Amino acid sequence: MNSQMTASNSNKNSEITKSKKSRAKPVSKSIKADLVFPVGRIHRHLKRGRYASQIRTTAAVYLAAVLEYLCAEVLELAGNAARDNKRIRIIPRHLQLAIRNDEELNKLLKSVIIAQGGVIPHIHKELLPKNREDFQDNVDENENAQ
Repeated sequence: MNSQMTASNSNKNSEITKSKKSRAKPVSKSIKADLVFPVGRIHRHLKRGRYASQIRTTAAVYLAAVLEYLCAEVLELAGNAARDNKRIRIIPRHLQLAIRNDEELNKLLKSVIIAQGGVIPHIHKELLPKNREDFQDNVDENENAQ
C-alpha cells in the first residue's frame, strides 16, 4: 500500500514539475515591441476611455512608440539646453527652452503652459540700435544735453 501511495505521489510530483517546466515565462507586450513605455497600460487606458468600441493591441503599441519617441526628443533637447547652461539636472526652464526653440514641438505644444518655465528671450528688431556709431552719437547727445 505504501508503494502505491509513493508511486501516486511521485506521479503527481512529476506532473507538477512537468507543467511548471513546460509553461513559458510570460513576456510583456512592451518587451515584444521593444519599447520602454507600457503597452498594456496604454491599451487599458484606451479601452477605459471609450474612444472606440474595440481597441486593437497594435494601436496601443503604435501610441506607446509615438509617446516614447516624443519623450526622447524633448529630453534630448532639454538635456542640450541644460548642458548649454552648464547644468547637470533638467529643470522646467530647460524644457521650456527646448520646446519653444524647436519649430515642430512648439507648434504641437503651443497651447501648453509649463510651470516655472519662464519666457523665451526676444528683443524686437526696432528696439535694437541700428549700428554702433548711431548708438554712440545718441549717447553723446544725451550727455551734452544734461
